[in-house]
Parts: sequence; structure tokens; C-alpha cells
Amino acid sequence: MSGRHSGVSAEAVHRHRLWARLDQAVAGLPSPPATPVLVVDLDAFDHNAADLVRRAGGKPIRLASKSVRVPALLRRALAVDGFSGVLGYTLREALWLEEQGVSDDIVVAYPTVDRAALAQLVASPTAAARITLMVDDVAHLDVVDSVRSSHAVPVRVALEVDAGLRLAGQHVGPKRSPLHDAEQVVALARAVQERPGFRLVGVMTYEGQVAGLPDSVPGQRGRSAAVRGLKAASTGQLPQRRRVVADALAGVLEAPLEFWNGGGTGSVETTVADPVVTEVAAGSGLLVPTLFDHYRSFTATPAAFFGVPVARRPSPDVVTVHGGGLVASGAAGPDRLPTPWAPPGLRLTTLEGAGEVQTPLTGPAASLLRIGDLVWFRHAKAGELFEHGSTVHLLAGEELVDEVATYRGHGLAF
Repeated sequence: MSGRHSGVSAEAVHRHRLWARLDQAVAGLPSPPATPVLVVDLDAFDHNAADLVRRAGGKPIRLASKSVRVPALLRRALAVDGFSGVLGYTLREALWLEEQGVSDDIVVAYPTVDRAALAQLVASPTAAARITLMVDDVAHLDVVDSVRSSHAVPVRVALEVDAGLRLAGQHVGPKRSPLHDAEQVVALARAVQERPGFRLVGVMTYEGQVAGLPDSVPGQRGRSAAVRGLKAASTGQLPQRRRVVADALAGVLEAPLEFWNGGGTGSVETTVADPVVTEVAAGSGLLVPTLFDHYRSFTATPAAFFGVPVARRPSPDVVTVHGGGLVASGAAGPDRLPTPWAPPGLRLTTLEGAGEVQTPLTGPAASLLRIGDLVWFRHAKAGELFEHGSTVHLLAGEELVDEVATYRGHGLAF
């Protein structure tokens, strides 16, 4: 029966079909999988990769590994024309990705004080030539120097410069780098260049207040309008600030920068429009967790799901699934909870929310479910989902075509 005649929305029809597709694919496995069952829809993944490339308008996309955490999927994205290099989240991860041949161009997005990993880096000329560390303080250079006895192996570094919005004396945006003004950036650039054993190769300016905030959320018209205003102010101010910093650096750099990184999935178009920026970072847009559902700038297709089984039926309009409490990091709130997605018509209860061992669900679809049926959820964040399983099933068309290891499946916890 069509949605037009039954009153069912097109989205609900799509989610019912997804439910049938996922269930049918998993039912074809030789033995019941351990739960949660992690599935990535390759059709959606590839569609999203192509759309990110389109949005980037010819500038390369550095793949944010934190939002993927599955080596096979990192390789798949990097094979797409338009993706180039990895933006890692720890040095140990970067060392492993380089060793495995996933990428020979890895920028670690956050400063590291992991002395053991740094000792490994400076002991390997190959790794040191392929991995770039992020710094925003002379103390970060001191930590590197504390683990080496010579400067025979030069260490590549990039400067992270604050990209928050300055508004009426306030700072709006991620609390990351202390480098706000051109004078501060130039002072650190000089310190890097004057210290033996370091090469300054790049700059990063991440505008999280643009890239990471949904701005078209149903039922939140006022908040969404305020977020759009904040984004407009940021995208108006930031190119000027980047230009001032870039011009100041040009006067002191011993060699041209190799890259200037910026942005994220939610800001691709505005980030690449800045002529100072040479590349944009993205990762969440490949898998599309729920925090990326409501952006005016793009509409992507959810590609990552986890299934957990119905374990009990407390009443005709309530089912309880085993597990389900895969809650995302960040400021605690309803938007960090997983969303029951397929079948549509299920919701978490306000009393229990999403539980570690069990999660009650209510709503019209509860009557459709039997004990043992799978309910499919979406996570609020992308890569964090894959910390909860050792393997991911890859879906193409109607069939599961592969089962690949997550970082956890490789015995890794970064």
C-alpha cells in the first residue's frame, strides 16, 4: 500500500524497507551474529563519499579517521578520487596506520604527550616523514625533545590556530588552541623553526561551531535560527582572520606550508571557499550519525546501523531489547542517545533511556515485534559506534558481502 493512500510518510516507507533489507541480509549469515550487529551500507557510504567530493569543489578531503575507525572503510574512502591523506586522532593510531600502509600522509589532529609513541616516531625516519604532529605550545616541542638523544630524524609539525567566533568579547566555538592572534602564531612558528629537529609544514583551523552544529532541527525553529546566525557570523569573520595569520606567517616561514586544513563535514562548502584553506577534513559525512541529520547545507544518507534483539515484551505496546545503550560523547543530553531507526515508530522511554543491558522501547511499531527480532539503531556519532564491536558487516544491495575488523577487532584501543 502506498504512503499516499495509507498516510505513511515516505521516510517511514524507506525505513520499513531498510528494516526488511537489514533483517534479510543478516538472516543469510551461516550462524546468528553476536550483538550488537554492526552493519555499514556500502551503497550509502559510496554515495556519501561522492557527495563530499562534490561539496569540496576540487579541494582535497583529508579523511578524519576518528569518525570511521574501520581500516577497510578508511581504505575504501581513500581510494575515492578527491580524498587524500588522513586526519588521525592519536599518534599511536597514526603509527599503526602508517605501518599497515593505510596512508603515507597522516596528520595527528590533537597534540600528543604520549612519550612512548613519540619515542617510536623519532626512531623511525619513515614514520617521521609520513606523520605530522599538531602543536599549539612550546611545551609540545619539549615533550618530543625529552624522548630523543639526537635530532637526526626531523619531526614534522603543524600549528593549530583557534578558529572560534569572537563576538562581543566572547569566544564561541571549541576550546582547543590558545593561539588566537597572528602575533602568537608567528611567535610559535619562530620557535619551531629555531629549534633543531623540527619542520613546520602546516596549519589547522577547525571551525567546530560551523562544522559541528545542526542548523535545521525540526521543532527547534528558534534555536536553529540562532545557530544559522552564529554560523553566518563565523563564516564572515574567519576568512579575514585566516588571511591575517597567513600573511603574518609568510613573512617568517623558511619554506612554504604544505597544507592549511580546516572545517569538517558540516562546513565543507564554506571552508573550501576560503582561498587560504588548501584542504578540508571530513569523516562523519561518510556514515552520517544522527548528529548530522539536520543541516541546511547538505542531506546525506545514513550508512551505519547496529541491531539488537528483542528479549522481552513487558506489555503489548512495549518491547525490551538486549543492550542498546551506546551513548555518544559530548555534553550529555537526548541528542547523544542512540535512535531506534528500523522499524520506524519506536522511541526510548524517558524513565530508562538507553540501557547497557536492556533498553525498553515503546511506540506503534512495538506491536510488530516478536522476541528474537532485531531492532536497528543509529548512533549519535560516527566512529564511536565501532568501539562496541570487533567486526562490521558490509552490505551491498541486498546482501552482506564482507565482514571486516574494527580497530577493536585488531586488538587496538586508541
